[in-house]
Amino acid sequence: MNNSLISLKNITKVYNSSEVEVHALRGVSIDIQKGEFVSIIGPSGSGKTTLMDIIGCLSRPTSGEYYLDGNNVSNLDDDTLAELRNKKIGFVFQTFNLLPRLTALQNVELPLIYGGVTSKERVRRARELLESVGLADRIHHKPSALSGGQIQRVAVARALVNRPSLILADEPTGNLDSKSEAEVTAILRELHEKGNTIVIVTHNPAVAEQAKRIVSVKDGQIISDTPKQ
Repeated sequence: MNNSLISLKNITKVYNSSEVEVHALRGVSIDIQKGEFVSIIGPSGSGKTTLMDIIGCLSRPTSGEYYLDGNNVSNLDDDTLAELRNKKIGFVFQTFNLLPRLTALQNVELPLIYGGVTSKERVRRARELLESVGLADRIHHKPSALSGGQIQRVAVARALVNRPSLILADEPTGNLDSKSEAEVTAILRELHEKGNTIVIVTHNPAVAEQAKRIVSVKDGQIISDTPKQ
């Protein structure tokens, strides 16, 4: 075993329906080191979302092995995978996934409630993270009172609150205007500079260019893997 944070070895994913067998991933192998900033790019149907689901422990591979932080997670049961996701992975989604009736502070606290963290510590960590993404004056606002860029910054803070090994962003700027897109990508760059491991899945070349390494996926296979100088 190497010391990669993410190590995929000959991963396949086949979806079976009554009439057709879809090969979403065809023997994908990739290693991502701690502290890397990687974008996975490809057209719709290329397999990049399936790859993200496997990296994020949201789906199991049909065959192959996936090591996350040195542990083989390929065949873990649902409960163990859910616990692993909560401890090791922070997710940022295109659709934000904030609860509309909760304030920014309460939304960021949520993963800590599932982790059994005390109320005082939850508030402290959530407030600190919201301040770090520039929302110190918005912590008691609900999502309806925030701009798209502010909402996504709340989502970034929530992704960080459990101090995960990996931040996984799925089309994180897909629903944002260009100004908000620039805000969110700047925060991701800053998080990388602080030592966080970040993987972005996107079809937007401008967003992909923010990363230090660009992995292109097509027809369920990696067709290029390019570090940026």
